Order: sequence, then C-alpha cells, then structure tokens
Amino acid sequence: FLQAISWLSIAFLSQSGSSSIVIISLLLLLSNLGASIVEVANDAIVAESGKQVSQDKKSRSGELQSFVCMAAAVGGILGNLLGGMALNQLSPKTMFLIFGLLVTFQLIATLTIHENSLNLPHNMSTGIHSQLSSLIAALRRPDIAYTIIWLFMSLAIVPLLTGSMFFYQTEYLNLDSSVIGISKVVGQVALLVWSVIYDSKLKAVSIRKVVKHLQFMTAVCILSDVLFVKRFYWRLGLPDSIYVSVFSGILEVLFQFKLLPLCVLLAQLCPPGCEGSLMAFVMSAIALAMIVSGFLGVVLASWIGIGADEFGGLPLGILVQAACTLAPVYWSSW
Repeated sequence: FLQAISWLSIAFLSQSGSSSIVIISLLLLLSNLGASIVEVANDAIVAESGKQVSQDKKSRSGELQSFVCMAAAVGGILGNLLGGMALNQLSPKTMFLIFGLLVTFQLIATLTIHENSLNLPHNMSTGIHSQLSSLIAALRRPDIAYTIIWLFMSLAIVPLLTGSMFFYQTEYLNLDSSVIGISKVVGQVALLVWSVIYDSKLKAVSIRKVVKHLQFMTAVCILSDVLFVKRFYWRLGLPDSIYVSVFSGILEVLFQFKLLPLCVLLAQLCPPGCEGSLMAFVMSAIALAMIVSGFLGVVLASWIGIGADEFGGLPLGILVQAACTLAPVYWSSW
C-alpha cells in the first residue's frame, strides 16, 4: 500500500510539474519503508513455511528458500529487460505510473490470499515484549549470534565503490545506459543460476566452506576491475561494453550469493515462533551493514582523490576493497 501510494504520487507529481527534490525524496523514503516491511514479512513467511514443509514432507532443508530466490531472480530478469526496453519507448513519468499500477495490482492480489492457506505454525506469544524476549533468547545462542555478526562484518567492512564505478563507466567511458541495464539482467541470470546450483549440488556441502569460496571468488572478481580500470582488457581487444555487461553485472550480485546459504542456516537454527523477529533483525543488520559500507566507500573515495573528473585513484580503492573482502575469511569459524 505504501509503495503504491508513493509511486502513483511520484507519477502524477512528475506529470503536473509541481514536484520538488524534497517531496520526491520523502515519497521514495515512504516507498522504501513499505518495501522493507514486505521483505521482512516475506522472509518470515518463507522461514516458517520452509520449516513446516521440511517437517511434514521430509523435504530437504532450505528448499523453499532456494525456490524463492529463483523466483526473485526470474522477476529481476524480466523487470530489468522490460525496464531497459521501456526506457527507449516511454517517459519516466509513464514508467512510474506503470510501476505504481503493478504494485496496486499486487496489493489487491495479496489481499485475496488468506493467511490460513499458508498453513503457518500458530504463534502463542503476543505483543512486542513477548517477541522481544523471544528474539533476545535466540540471539543469546552462540551459533545464531556468531553467524549474524559474521554476516554483518563481511558486508560492513567492505567499502562500497559502486557509485564511483557507475560514474566511471557512464561519465568517463561514456557507456550507454542500456549497457548498465544489460549488466543488471546478467546479474539476475547469475543469481538464478547460483540458486539452482546451490539447491541441486551444494546443500550437502558445509556452509562455512561455501561462504569461504564465495568470498575468494568475489575478491578475484573485484581484482578484475583493477585490470578493467587500467584499460588492460581494452588493449586486448575486449570492448568496455562487453566487460560491463557481463563481469560488472555478475560482480554486483556476488555479494548476495552468501545470503542464501546463511539465511537457510538461520532458518534451521531459529527457535519455532521466532522466525519473523529473527529475520527482521537479520534484515536490519544487513541494512545497517550496507550503510556502514557506503559510508566507508565515501571516506575511501575522498581519501584516494576520486572526483567528478578524476579517477586516477580508483585502482587503489578497488585493491583496498578486495583486501577487505578477503578479511572475513580469517574468522569464518564463526
């Protein structure tokens, strides 16, 4: 409901020409608030339903989480493809209006589904105090607490240079926006492939081993960006548009790969009836980690002298980013 109100308002304000940066920022804040509530509720339902399905049908643990991740990736692929094609055909206000109508349709469809049909376990605790007590009890378990701390630190200590790379690609290399759109599609395809591989091949592998390999893989891909910025691939004859479309798209979602096995683990460890509170806490921790990561990215960009027309220090910043990505491997025992 909050997202529908926000995006329809943005569409009509854009059409009337009476919008301002402050009003649009407030509407985007309201939209993100709605999206966050939906995401937390969705993760809680998946965790609770997944545990029920595993108990009732003796299916593999974490199977539902994998399927949900696949569905989200397919939606991301379709959304980015349609959005990329619409950029050349429709005005921004028309796209805002279409998105607002899509969210409105989703709201109506959601209201027609009764929660009893989801067969969720009955939660006996009521009220904020009871939920908070259950959450604190869950967080006192070392296996849960250490996993969340590791996830938080693995994201927070890596300076986020996404904005700097975006301006380097669009302003310095003058790449078309369609190239950036294609990279988003490639990233979602990679996320879909990863979800299928994890569900079919890696469920039996230790999550610690999977996450360690993912950290190494991410660091290697980040180091590849150093060669890209140094124009190494361009001198070999690889066009910048191809590199950005494929490798940058994959790198952007690599940080999300570890969320699937870790969320499966937390869903397994979570005490019954506390899934919603715990997943809300995890999502809040991830959001806080991304804020810290973004702040460190700004500090790093300022320190190495990245500016509107100055990208000479970008290779050094990427090297620092790769080193910080490897650091969590050393406390992967958590």
